[in-house]
Amino acid sequence: MKICCIGAGYVGGPTMAMIAKQCPDIPVHVVDLNQARIDAWNSDNLPIYEPGLDEVVKEARGRNLTFSTNVDEAIAEADMIFISVNTPTKTFGIGAGRAANLEFIEKCARQIAKVSKGHKIVVEKSTLPVRTAEAVKRILSSSGNGATFDVLSNPEFLAEGTAVEDLLDPDRVLIGGESPESIKALCDVYAHWIDRDRILTTNLWSSELSKLTANAFLAQRVSSINAISALCEATGADVDEVARAIGTDSRIGPKFLKASIGFGGSCFQKDILNLVYLCEHFGLREVAAYWEQVVIMNDHQKQRFSERIVKTLFNTVSDKKIAVWGFAFKKDTNDTRESAAIYVCRDLLRERARLTIYDPQVPEKSIRAELTAACSDMQGQISENDKRLIEQNVTVVSDCYEASKDAHAIAVLTEWDEFKELDFDRIFQAMQQPAFVFDGRNLLDHQKLSKVGFELHAIGKCR
Repeated sequence: MKICCIGAGYVGGPTMAMIAKQCPDIPVHVVDLNQARIDAWNSDNLPIYEPGLDEVVKEARGRNLTFSTNVDEAIAEADMIFISVNTPTKTFGIGAGRAANLEFIEKCARQIAKVSKGHKIVVEKSTLPVRTAEAVKRILSSSGNGATFDVLSNPEFLAEGTAVEDLLDPDRVLIGGESPESIKALCDVYAHWIDRDRILTTNLWSSELSKLTANAFLAQRVSSINAISALCEATGADVDEVARAIGTDSRIGPKFLKASIGFGGSCFQKDILNLVYLCEHFGLREVAAYWEQVVIMNDHQKQRFSERIVKTLFNTVSDKKIAVWGFAFKKDTNDTRESAAIYVCRDLLRERARLTIYDPQVPEKSIRAELTAACSDMQGQISENDKRLIEQNVTVVSDCYEASKDAHAIAVLTEWDEFKELDFDRIFQAMQQPAFVFDGRNLLDHQKLSKVGFELHAIGKCR
């Protein structure tokens, strides 16, 4: 058995590294057209920050784990080919803003068909719309070179920040397909370290839909508690106390009930919008409207937070310095995709605030690129005014103390643990007075900060 994975991103890289680590007898070849990304995977400075990933990669790399740009060679040699390329939301044409852009999936399928000989097992690892496998199968079947293929769906269920743990000890591994022999071959790979009773098998379509549904349900819980957080602020209830009370109900459970400025990441919003588009395509308008409301609520929560900052700071943040703590969409990752911080920062910039941003893992280049994208239209065009604001009103610094010096307010936008251990007396003394803290993650010790002298505003809590 030889494995190839096309795509060395947040899913392909860690997943293949874990397979290589746990299956030292299986050669695993990860390929990507991005030379800089491959160079990073072959270095001591991996392109992805994920706790524990360095050790996994170092154990297997050079033994049975290879990273390269030799796509055709890797496909030709492999018995099993994972497709793990990006499937962003379309920004053009039919389904723009909702449907998944399957351009890269189709290109992969055509390249596999062109290069392959003999029999190959092709595994969908990217998150895909239901029945994408049907299109992949049609493309592969038209190869014309005598090659044969089985297509499997094997969606990922990784949470960034805990991806290595999730790969080592998953709740389940889901494999969908039509060929019992190919399903068994993939089951045998995972069975090197995962109990068979946690490897679930379904048909292709159920597997594809299960991934979208899982993310939709999780995002729904986040939006639900965030909706209640607004009511808590209006009534004097405490959202953390409400969440604890309902979370002890065994029918509900405590997970994903942490109120915040909203969910982010590469999957939740994209997958829900994809689900909305699918429902609309099949004429299920009421179902589509139900799931779309999850995204609408998430956007509202970010906007509500930005507006609260402006209103609290005497209805203007123009030329005021705001310290932004955190830019990644969650702690323990350098991923900024759909981070709530992007949109809060964008809204504050358009109010002419001066932002000083610190994140322990996100580089300045990524911060400026994300803000530029957030200020651009669907065609990627940005106004001269927004461009000037990003250039002149955004400063990226190396720690929270520098970010907060002379600031009128602090906005906590990512729940990095290091933010809880700071010298808040020192920070308070260095800020403009009155000094405001807007805790978008309910991370800090609010009682302690109030004693220091901060005016504190948190999600779902009435001041």
